[in-house]
Amino acid sequence: MTTAAAQYMPGLDELQLPKMYRVEQRFDSTHIADVEGAIAEQFARAEIEAMLEPGRTVALAVGSRGIAHIDRIVRTAVDELKRRDVEVFIVPAMGSHGGATVEGQLDVLKHMGVTEEAMGAPIRSSMEAVEIGSIQSDHGNDVKLYMDKHAHDGADLIVPINRVKPHTAFKGAVESGICKMLCIGLGKHVGCSRLHREGVTVFDTLIPAAGKKVIETGKIGFALAIVENAYEQTTVVDAVPAAETLEREAGLLKIAASRMARFLMPRIDVLVVEEFGKNISGIGMDPNITGRGELGAELTGFNGPKIQRIVVLGLTDKTYGNAHGIGMADVITESMFDGIVRRTTWTNTLTAGTLACGRLPIAMPDERTAIMAAAACVYGVGAADARIVRIKNTLCMTEIAVSETLLEDVGATADCEVQGEWDGAWRGH
Repeated sequence: MTTAAAQYMPGLDELQLPKMYRVEQRFDSTHIADVEGAIAEQFARAEIEAMLEPGRTVALAVGSRGIAHIDRIVRTAVDELKRRDVEVFIVPAMGSHGGATVEGQLDVLKHMGVTEEAMGAPIRSSMEAVEIGSIQSDHGNDVKLYMDKHAHDGADLIVPINRVKPHTAFKGAVESGICKMLCIGLGKHVGCSRLHREGVTVFDTLIPAAGKKVIETGKIGFALAIVENAYEQTTVVDAVPAAETLEREAGLLKIAASRMARFLMPRIDVLVVEEFGKNISGIGMDPNITGRGELGAELTGFNGPKIQRIVVLGLTDKTYGNAHGIGMADVITESMFDGIVRRTTWTNTLTAGTLACGRLPIAMPDERTAIMAAAACVYGVGAADARIVRIKNTLCMTEIAVSETLLEDVGATADCEVQGEWDGAWRGH
């Protein structure tokens, strides 16, 4: 009798998943124990206090990225503003995410715990945007910039809350952080789409120039910038005055890059990723971990191990079927394929202009077949000898599982320690 696996490749049904071992990767764990207290200290700084005159109205711009304790961070910011008799409301600042709809963006916030009831502040969600000016791109094109209408028309000051980290597709003095939220997140679908039309290859100059232009409107008070460590813990909270954004963000990016997790072993043949989604990374899994950028090629400046094949097993609940970036995988499961909401995914992909991210990989009937199909397609190594690493997602890098074929490499790698056989469960997540 021919099995489903054998129908795809002779002998595939005879391959067995290797025994896996739990491995701890150790990184810098410096973090802030009292995040709420740290935020309060930032609001109490003299230059920040001076902006928050009683009776003023502030729009807190909240994005869609997976920031640890984002609900607590936003609630604390709301409370600090109210303590100063400042009127406050929240606007989604996430470009085209949430399917580029009002309801979709509210749902994204809701699933992060950011609701009107929990935050104690109204949320004004709209896809309407106001044109605020234009800049020239490196292509010589006139690029119009936009801002959320509620934030522009209804607030004296806008305060974005965002994480600063390396971007998934380009390298520059500023990458994924304050400037990007100002011009892309707050730009809503229309602004996000226009900037992406120029292509990520010019984002290293386009994003800071666009961010500077937004700041020149005088609408931005300061940004509440967050940096996390490899353990998804808050390691820096910094209220960055608008006038200091470019310089301060560049410094925060260097800190973020130094605190990022990564694979410590030198070689991986097959990477198995259990969870994929927008709450993990803008393209579902972080290229700074996998080495695969949004354009379908190796990420510029990537210095991690070369990974031959990537298998993705499923979508996170919080990505709502958005599989933008799945084109960076080689093999997925049929259950994941069935969970992809194509309209949401391809809206994101077309807006970003990175078509490789919307391509669909080969879908295998089950997890075992998907993994062994990838192992069978590793160059220069038999499937049974493939070096396989399995992770929950690219945010959870302190605990990984490796095949027996990798134990020698792990033993020779600093800050890696085998913890015994992996039983299929993650202890730290």
